[in-house]
Amino acid sequence: MQVKHTENDGSGDFTALIEGREAGKMTYTSAGENKFSLDHTEVISTYKGKGVGKELLKSAAEYARNNNYKIVPVCSYAKTLMERSSDYDDVLN
Repeated sequence: MQVKHTENDGSGDFTALIEGREAGKMTYTSAGENKFSLDHTEVISTYKGKGVGKELLKSAAEYARNNNYKIVPVCSYAKTLMERSSDYDDVLN
């Protein structure tokens, strides 16, 4: 699985690709200085249960760490995963 990051002015997304096909996407928007909110996570039905959402969240967390950002999880999926795992304590706002 490959995760591609696309950044626009104040927003962006992480797109998971499996064998060149889009498997899922996680979107974000700026939430102020050094913060962004994870707004929505969607996994294509064919790929549900295969860890796509978790890989998208790992990529978002890595991006936050590399850029000294904090994450505000608005998306219920991201919020649940981040609150259940100490792996995200350093980037959870």
